[in-house]
Amino acid sequence: MARYILSFACFNGFLVVALGAFGAHALEAIVDDKAMGVYETGVQYHLFHTLALLGNGLLADQYSAQKLFWIPASLFAAGIVLFAGSLYLLSVTGLSWLGAITPIGGLGFLGGWASLAWLCLSSDMRQGESPQ
Repeated sequence: MARYILSFACFNGFLVVALGAFGAHALEAIVDDKAMGVYETGVQYHLFHTLALLGNGLLADQYSAQKLFWIPASLFAAGIVLFAGSLYLLSVTGLSWLGAITPIGGLGFLGGWASLAWLCLSSDMRQGESPQ
């Protein structure tokens, strides 16, 4: 499970760098300052939760309940798609109804953090493999 989460985190790392570069070099000349701010917020949260996915994958390899770490990973992924994705689309298209999707993604982020904390508290470290 850990390698899939880590691979997905790496894919998102690539994607967020590409989207950030697109925003800085191409989008900035096309949209107004408000839309650019919305886009940058999407990039920030995408980056933060890409790092969360990376940490999630590294932790999954250390805990006995490794197979359950797909839960926070899925919630972080849903948050990235719904929160950051809706902000990306909102900034480019100006479709205001996309703003209603953003909080659903925020709930995904919150659920990801809560479930990750629960797994870390309720699962034992693997014997002899604890980090030093």
